Amino acid sequence: MTLRVYKGKRDTKETQIAMELNIDGCGNSEISTGVGFFDHMLTLLSFHGNFDLNIKAKGDIYIDDHHLVEDTGILLGKAIKEALGDKKGIKRYGNFFLPMDEALATVSLDISGRGFLHFEGDFSRESIGNFSTEMVKEFFRALAMNAEITLHGRILYGENDHHKIEGLFKALGRALKEAVTIDENNINRIPSSKGAL
Repeated sequence: MTLRVYKGKRDTKETQIAMELNIDGCGNSEISTGVGFFDHMLTLLSFHGNFDLNIKAKGDIYIDDHHLVEDTGILLGKAIKEALGDKKGIKRYGNFFLPMDEALATVSLDISGRGFLHFEGDFSRESIGNFSTEMVKEFFRALAMNAEITLHGRILYGENDHHKIEGLFKALGRALKEAVTIDENNINRIPSSKGAL
């Protein structure tokens, strides 16, 4: 099987990000963005997605975390798209409900070749550490558009914002893991009646 990997960078006047992704890894990661809670979420995404992810990122977080979080989502989306190649053999769809103590989150996605995000979730805190809670949606949007996947993320209920966000990132990892898994019965087939994704 072709290696499903990506290695690349995104350099702008606002951020400098280096990333390595192995879709068929073991859930190992080395994450350093300067935004502690974001590092924690990306580590969980990697672990529950069962892919290896290394990220070294620097950005203008003296302003706020917006550029760094969004640009990381952009590059991760591009990495997923490139690593999947022609998408032959993948299951394509993924769905997961994730309970996190009192919170319940769900992510459903389609590696469709069409970037789209539907997001439902409210937060009572403006930030957790130096991570702005509004950036959860922005990260999901950047990833969905650049990976060209249809992504639906919902927080069904919960009280603790840490738990709600953690549930979403874990559910995203689990849904991606399901969608990128190779269907052994259709290993050389693109999973679309159109013959292309």
